[in-house]
Amino acid sequence: QVRLVESGGGSVQAVGSLRLSCAASGSIWRVDDMAWYRQAPGKQLELVASVTRYESTNYADSVKDRFTISRDDTKNTVFLQMNGLKPEDTAVYYCNADAILTFTGQYYYHTWGQGTQVTVSS
Repeated sequence: QVRLVESGGGSVQAVGSLRLSCAASGSIWRVDDMAWYRQAPGKQLELVASVTRYESTNYADSVKDRFTISRDDTKNTVFLQMNGLKPEDTAVYYCNADAILTFTGQYYYHTWGQGTQVTVSS
């Protein structure tokens, strides 16, 4: 079994910063593409940012130049540095791993974390 565990959420005032972390645990050999999604109350789940195994990144237009996604493969962890936060960034943020390969050769696809709440007040 593999798990993704997010941390780093919380409440912050507008223009503040937060750093989210998502650590994959288990007998992991490799984690492929990873991403952060978010879901605000009453809205659909949306992709915030993604990073491939080769560290190619992609961002939603709404967070470009404010958020930075990165990964540390020695710790099987992905980060989301969020600067210049706005009230509209308020949401539950979820980590996703496209594929996780274990030492036993088993793949786990589309693994999700439990989510972490980010609340930005004006």
